[in-house]
Amino acid sequence: MSRTIDRANWLVGQGLRWIALVLVVLGVVNVVGRYLGAQLGMQLSSNSLLEAQIQAFNVMFLLGGAYLLLENGHIRVDVLHSKFSAHTKAWIDFLGSVLLLIPFCLLMLGYSFDYVLRAWQRLEVSPNPGGLPLYPIKTVLLIGFTLLLLQGVSQAIKAAAVIRQGRQ
Repeated sequence: MSRTIDRANWLVGQGLRWIALVLVVLGVVNVVGRYLGAQLGMQLSSNSLLEAQIQAFNVMFLLGGAYLLLENGHIRVDVLHSKFSAHTKAWIDFLGSVLLLIPFCLLMLGYSFDYVLRAWQRLEVSPNPGGLPLYPIKTVLLIGFTLLLLQGVSQAIKAAAVIRQGRQ
């Protein structure tokens, strides 16, 4: 189960590389359009392009958390953590996942569900002229916290295996 979760989050992380490329391209287009448009006296940028850039960042942020956890990229107090044995690190990771990460993800999923559901019921769109639909990006909240929850379960499984090996 842990390997399947890890593989799924790894694939999502690889896909986010393309979102990063889209984010950079949108940023360049927005900057060039704004400054070139000002020089030419024309409007070469739009709210939809600006919102697409923001939404691409949101996708990276929300979906990237699980991948970052998989790759051990989250911030921790490495000065202390590096001095601990593998068994102690496993206990810290296990307890952190079970007592903090998993309950936090469940809480966020619970709070986000109605928020996302209302957005879909209204087919919510940005109030800005030419703005993008908001209900798809709000759905990414649920996907992101589900992936992070699953990765927390995977991390707990791996930590439990290390703990169990230490006792044998």
